[in-house]
Amino acid sequence: MVGKLCVVAAGMFAFGYGLIPLYKHICELTGINILALGEQQVPGASRAPANSQVDLSRTITVEFDANSRGPWDFKPAQRTLQVHPGQLTTVMYEFQNVQNRRMSAQAIPSYAPRQAAAHFNKIECFCFNQYTLEPGEKKQWPVAFVIDPKLSKDVTTITLSYTFFEVGAGTPPAPAGEGARS
Repeated sequence: MVGKLCVVAAGMFAFGYGLIPLYKHICELTGINILALGEQQVPGASRAPANSQVDLSRTITVEFDANSRGPWDFKPAQRTLQVHPGQLTTVMYEFQNVQNRRMSAQAIPSYAPRQAAAHFNKIECFCFNQYTLEPGEKKQWPVAFVIDPKLSKDVTTITLSYTFFEVGAGTPPAPAGEGARS
């Protein structure tokens, strides 16, 4: 009885082990499973699929702007860039704490024209976090983005602007309006 059970167990293991190549062969013959067909080596075909979402027929100029509310250096590494909608693009922003004290800061983005905001998709951005920099410390931060190809064809230029401000106790107060009462 034990011998028969061992033979049945070995047969089940062999069947399970042979099932994968058998399945692939049946799918190739019948054309049922497209995934199995994609695994075939086709001469001259690229293994990596091309990004079909990139609209090569148009180019958008992206302008980068930097503003700061405080005494530090904040600027984009490049001021403009030509981008195709759907193309993944990365730009760098540079920041330096020129103060003689430690500071924490964060950036807030804005877009022009206003309708571009819904189509400007940031994948990686320093604006998502607060950063603490030591006196004299210099950093570079990336902004990775894709412009949605559904953006109106009327829009040919987008301005991405960041305002960098200090968070915490060191933030200077907003200017008081004239005629303000105490």
